[in-house]
Amino acid sequence: MKFLKAISAFLMIFFIGNISAQKKTEKFEKLQIDMFPKAKEGFKQVYIQLPVVKNENDLKVEFFVGVEKLLDCNKHFLMGKVTTQDLQGWGYNYYEVESNGETGGTLMACPDQKKTKKFVSLQPEIVRYNSKLPMVFYVPKDLEVRYRILRPDAAMKKAVQK
Repeated sequence: MKFLKAISAFLMIFFIGNISAQKKTEKFEKLQIDMFPKAKEGFKQVYIQLPVVKNENDLKVEFFVGVEKLLDCNKHFLMGKVTTQDLQGWGYNYYEVESNGETGGTLMACPDQKKTKKFVSLQPEIVRYNSKLPMVFYVPKDLEVRYRILRPDAAMKKAVQK
């Protein structure tokens, strides 16, 4: 019994050590966002800072601007748009979001009328991965930005000829 406790304690320390070591090994460029404009009334400035990785040209970033809402069984989307703006004199881009938080969706009959909390977003966008520049967004105060990093499949596949 003591042997099992010792092994489980060792494994726990090993895994916790590996998790914290992984977090410490992520390297980030020095963040510079002072040159970006301040957020307008009713908006907030949020940013994504990506870690430095090998082969950044192989990666993409998919971002979602949205909000969590209680929704029925229909498919929902947030109404609005994302516009890419140029930071004059710097050659950097930033994103401005226009949305009043209204949602649209399908009109299926939901038999149970049950509502669940879902993240509903504008059409997601895919951009290139660049750890040297922050991704800066200006979004209405009640919205948030989420993202995920897209990695290529290891094997390249060939198209089928007809």
